Amino acid sequence: MPLKTYVSEKPKIAYSCYFTRNREGEQFVPEHVFSYQVSGVFTMTAGEKQMVFNEGDFRFIRRNQLVKFVKQPPTNGEFKSVSVYLDQQTLRNFSIEYGYKAAGHYEGDAVIMLKSNGLYKSFMQSLLPYQQDDVVMNDKLQDLKLREAILLLLQMQPELKDILFDFSEPGKIDLEGFMEKNFHFNVQLKRFAYLTGRSLATFKRDFEKVFKLTPSRWLQQRRLQEAHYLIKEKGKAPSDVYLELGFEDLSHFSFAFKNKYGIAPSKL
Repeated sequence: MPLKTYVSEKPKIAYSCYFTRNREGEQFVPEHVFSYQVSGVFTMTAGEKQMVFNEGDFRFIRRNQLVKFVKQPPTNGEFKSVSVYLDQQTLRNFSIEYGYKAAGHYEGDAVIMLKSNGLYKSFMQSLLPYQQDDVVMNDKLQDLKLREAILLLLQMQPELKDILFDFSEPGKIDLEGFMEKNFHFNVQLKRFAYLTGRSLATFKRDFEKVFKLTPSRWLQQRRLQEAHYLIKEKGKAPSDVYLELGFEDLSHFSFAFKNKYGIAPSKL
């Protein structure tokens, strides 16, 4: 069942519901997300850290993150979650109105397991009838719910202030370290450039200085190298590896692999 969203423009409150099978994917998270796991299991990997969220858990995902995820429905059941997207404009308006400012730049985890409590649960349960009854939440009501979510997060976990009200853009970071951690994400080069604090032109120029290859060429070579390791040393199947490493389809992966190593991945 596809994702249901009840919004007029950008998705600010979203309901996710899947049946019978696991769903895997990856995405760039452009805004902070406050989520509640209604049922099923949600596994998320950001950088080198993996987190598992079970029924009843709450999570907070920081903006500007690359993540991989697996949505697993319970036996004979359905995967359900509800998420509130805290966009920058809403947070800026809130900051001006209430005088909140970040005291410093947060350097911790990209995904935070929130302490479960009755107030979080009551808030999230107040959103569920809009999905169950197919009632469209209008813009004013959405804005009220977003403000309520922000106030609730600040009351229960005041330390989130330094995340919510940090409006700075990504600064220039170590290119080699970032790419080694994130080469397996299938995103456009402009996204890599943004996350490393560079314009696209500067990213390409710096990249060739560091790696002595174009970004596209290096990404393919690095992904194929990792694929060879996972198949030969870890015994993984090519059908499990190609998506994990950012290839769009199995045939393209197999062709590129055979072209580099002289043997099809299935024969390795």
